[in-house]
Amino acid sequence: MAKVGIMGAGSWGTALALLLHSNGHEVTVWSISEEEVKMLSEKRVHESKLPGVKLPEDMAFTSDMESAIKGKDFLVLAVPSKFTRGTARNMKPYVSEGQIIVDVAKGIEEDTLMTLSQQIEEEIPQADVAVLSGPSHAEEVGRQLPTAVVIGAKTEETASYLQDMFMNKVFRVYTSSDMLGMELGGSLKNVIALAAGIADGLGYGDNTKAALITRGIAEIARLGVKMGGTIESFTGLTGIGDLIVTCASVHSRNRKAGYLIGQGLSMEEAMDEVKMVVEGVYSAKAAAKLGKKYDIALPIVDKVNEVLFDGKDPREAVDELMMRSGKVEHTTLQW
Repeated sequence: MAKVGIMGAGSWGTALALLLHSNGHEVTVWSISEEEVKMLSEKRVHESKLPGVKLPEDMAFTSDMESAIKGKDFLVLAVPSKFTRGTARNMKPYVSEGQIIVDVAKGIEEDTLMTLSQQIEEEIPQADVAVLSGPSHAEEVGRQLPTAVVIGAKTEETASYLQDMFMNKVFRVYTSSDMLGMELGGSLKNVIALAAGIADGLGYGDNTKAALITRGIAEIARLGVKMGGTIESFTGLTGIGDLIVTCASVHSRNRKAGYLIGQGLSMEEAMDEVKMVVEGVYSAKAAAKLGKKYDIALPIVDKVNEVLFDGKDPREAVDELMMRSGKVEHTTLQW
């Protein structure tokens, strides 16, 4: 049995807390909100984030960061990406040398273009930082529906240890050494999912969705490989797998926000309606900047940015994507 600190009591943090508890680990969940801690301690269900999922009586909840971190075998950092750096900075004084931190959020910092693990490593240099990613909606993990994910770490020893901690009959865990590729796939797919949602909101069909998913992963992989990720990460669970579920699922907040934009709402109105953090909105500008930095064409990402931030009409954006000059599908194939 391990002692685990879950940093963040949103839907994903709560679902993983339940998963790890079911594996026999001692789990403490931290939230910055004392009101949320009180609600979870008393009601034993997160009614707004994970309704209907009962939390065990021996699961601890606290707003005291020090007690959630000290003495724990590993930590799970599950705050939204825009709060990752600030939370990590506050965690630093309590994290011991070599303590494992598993980041489970997905995003890229717009100003620095750093992945979340890079931000954590910069703020907490003494930590052993790992990532967990893949097609894994909290709503389904909380209901114990079969799910497969990937743990990425700097060493095989850390990856194998975490694989054993998380894996059970409904949560299959693979390991990978390509943390960068995993994080790029997990972040950039949210931008493509916004596009898929916009297409749904416009009333387009399955052909459109399939084209966006396929050409979307092509954009992600082109950029990711140029940045140093491996093609295997983009053809696997953390690439095409995560992209499919985020573009198609009713649980996807990015797809839902895109759908509302396709229906005529502004980006701000859509985010207010979703009532949860829409990570793709925060990653869209960073993705476009990465494309320019590494000289990689990202036509879908660019059009999503124009719709979100420049007032571009979504139908006009789709027309412009469709009417670009003709190209070969794979430049590596020769006649």
